[in-house]
Amino acid sequence: MRLLIQRVTSARVDIAGETVGTIGRGLLILVGVTDTDGEAEAAWTARKAANLRIFPDDDGRMNRTLIDVGGQALVVSQFTLYGTVGKGNRPSYNQAAGPDHAEALYDQFVEHLAEHIGRPVETGRFGANMQVHLVNDG
Repeated sequence: MRLLIQRVTSARVDIAGETVGTIGRGLLILVGVTDTDGEAEAAWTARKAANLRIFPDDDGRMNRTLIDVGGQALVVSQFTLYGTVGKGNRPSYNQAAGPDHAEALYDQFVEHLAEHIGRPVETGRFGANMQVHLVNDG
């Protein structure tokens, strides 16, 4: 699994003009899955994301986790995280898992993350054409 994590003051996902997931302060997490990923990778990456010390403490040092700050999480599937551009000008997505395998692991990641942070996790819609809006924090 490959994650792209953005610390945000707010983020949302829209599909066909409808907001399907929205958060305030927290993490926007884009998730890519490859064929060799399994339940162990979903569990490990969820624990890691929940426990990354990337929020500032009272001294301004990145020393607090999503859990510590009571932040929210918005998780969006993103097969393009496994795109390669080594040859030619068109990216290849051969390393990205097929939809059935990827969706199952995406769902497992979301479940594990919710368990770790102790609150529901907002999501996009797997396989949909989504517009992701975010305000970076930092």
